[in-house]
Amino acid sequence: MNEIECVVPPGDKLSYTLKQTRQAAHLEAGDEKTGVGLKTAAAQAWATVNKLTGGGNKSGSGRGKPDINASAHKGGEIGGKASASRTAAQRSASAIELSGRSG
Repeated sequence: MNEIECVVPPGDKLSYTLKQTRQAAHLEAGDEKTGVGLKTAAAQAWATVNKLTGGGNKSGSGRGKPDINASAHKGGEIGGKASASRTAAQRSASAIELSGRSG
């Protein structure tokens, strides 16, 4: 597996899991592609990971928390309600229109 370089903002990141570190690196890479500065991208990535997972897990028996990711699922609920309010014909027409676009 390739090593992903990740600029870590100030603060101890040892309590973060490997999954959280991978998430932050992925988010940071995406921000850098869109032209966000290196330090800003790192800060935003770790802030997003903290929001999704509740921050680093503390050591000790029974202190780890499972990842809920409730905020990440909220957007899907909104989109589901929007499409559910449309008829099948409207959804089909929209899909046909979108399939003709080149992206």
